[in-house]
Amino acid sequence: MSTTWKIDQSHSDVNFKVKHLMISTVTGKFESYDGTVEQPNPDSFEGSAISFTADVKSISTGVADRDNHLRSNDFFNADEFPTMKFEASSFEKTSDDEYQLNGHLTIRDNTKPVSLRATFNGITSDMWGGTRAGFEITGTIKRKEFGLLWNATTELGGVVVSDDVKLALDVQLVKQ
Repeated sequence: MSTTWKIDQSHSDVNFKVKHLMISTVTGKFESYDGTVEQPNPDSFEGSAISFTADVKSISTGVADRDNHLRSNDFFNADEFPTMKFEASSFEKTSDDEYQLNGHLTIRDNTKPVSLRATFNGITSDMWGGTRAGFEITGTIKRKEFGLLWNATTELGGVVVSDDVKLALDVQLVKQ
């Protein structure tokens, strides 16, 4: 019998980093998201079915003008494509606390395979008698593969926004 886990949004973060002008890094996050893990074996998360969605309009970099630009058709086109989705195709243990998370990410109706690394931080009981599990998930995607094509060239020939986007998720799951 499988066990269902849900992301605890109040104790999780869904962050990204991207180079600006190729000399500094802008950090952002999604503030509204949901995720479920169906764990098939109580002794291991290996083989779990994992799904995740994020509300694209909840993107936040701390700068309102930049956030509005990211929501526009130049990037996410949040009005037409309000949800970013991930569905795992495999979740394989690679060492004691490390997993390879493979799946399909959909942004702007562009679905591409992605591979991420997940570090298992353990399981504990909470103050209310519940059970929680923690993971750190990292990886890099190419934004242009998902239709996030906007860019500009500087006077010196450099680009304004890198194609590489680093993902860093700190996820706390609550056993249902």
